[in-house]
Amino acid sequence: MEPRSGSGDARPAVTAVAAVLPAGGSGERLGGATPKQFCALQGRPLVSYTVQAMERIGWISDIIVVVSPENIETMKSVIEKYGHKRVMIVKGGVTRHRSIFNGLKVFAENEFSNHLLRKPEVVIIHDAVRPFVEEDILSKVVMAAKEHGAAGAICPLVSTVIASAADGCLDHSLERARYRASEMPQAFLFDIIYEAYQQCTDYDLDFGTECLHLALKYCKTNAKLVEGTADLWKVTYKRDLYAAESIIKDNLSQQVCVITDVKEAVGQVGFLLHKSLKSQIKVEAVSVSLSKNSHLQNIFSGQCYNFVCVNDKKYAIQETQQLVDTLEKSNIPLLYPVVLISVHLDIAENISFSVDMEELTRIKNFAREVKKKNILVYGLLIQYK
Repeated sequence: MEPRSGSGDARPAVTAVAAVLPAGGSGERLGGATPKQFCALQGRPLVSYTVQAMERIGWISDIIVVVSPENIETMKSVIEKYGHKRVMIVKGGVTRHRSIFNGLKVFAENEFSNHLLRKPEVVIIHDAVRPFVEEDILSKVVMAAKEHGAAGAICPLVSTVIASAADGCLDHSLERARYRASEMPQAFLFDIIYEAYQQCTDYDLDFGTECLHLALKYCKTNAKLVEGTADLWKVTYKRDLYAAESIIKDNLSQQVCVITDVKEAVGQVGFLLHKSLKSQIKVEAVSVSLSKNSHLQNIFSGQCYNFVCVNDKKYAIQETQQLVDTLEKSNIPLLYPVVLISVHLDIAENISFSVDMEELTRIKNFAREVKKKNILVYGLLIQYK
């Protein structure tokens, strides 16, 4: 019951790709007691959105999340609650570089894992507090890393960079057009970045921040710079949380989850619906037995707010009620209005357009009641031979 990943056209020609997500920051610049990676946006921790962005991409085999020792249990609960797959938690170091190095070691050493994971050809390094990364930019940096050994996303500088003298006065400024801001994601041939970290001095590990520089300094690998998009920014300050939540709300309003029963006719309608919608909005399609409540709970934990449920019962109000009950238990409607379109297929030899008004009234009353719970239910009856 895995959701479909993004476009297959973006799959890079690489045998194995893994991702390391450093998530060990304390959130000092953000302020407050909760590290920014665990701050809730729409009721869900920020790090969960970033992990979800990675696990939706089928060609990423392993996702390593590196957290500080005191947050390991918190991260475990996030993975369990939201059903994240292909994720391993690794204990972080005292600095960013030391945490990334620990994440890489699970592919080459037994120190941080009971068993070695398959060593990837290319490894992606991406901040856990940059949740809006898309498959297209990940594919570009991975393919560039395969060709050049290292690659990273960049964006134009927004402000001019200046240097101050010892007396606090302007010393000089940089020509903004010549320089770029280094962003994430970055990607490396695993052997190159791992060798670079092995050769690092303690000074590099304690004070450095740029992975591309390590590949250049220790492995003479000139990284290919890939133009990134405006949504690669990093959540750093409290105002960034508000901006991120606004983007998440907008994204959620433009995506829908199509749920179909496992029956052939229903599945076919769901497939056609998915095909027609995907050019306009982001669509995830799942086919499950609607009678299995555990499956439904996994679907709703995916943080979607728009659902189309297709079944072959003319008035399947019981199944609609089951979906509504599961939505309520997920607490999703407490945060955002939920739209549930229940499509009923009437498969019959003799088509009759007579409708039982009592049943219609019951459905309307049901929809009116659940509207009070922030769930908007719509019904669609399709009759065909």
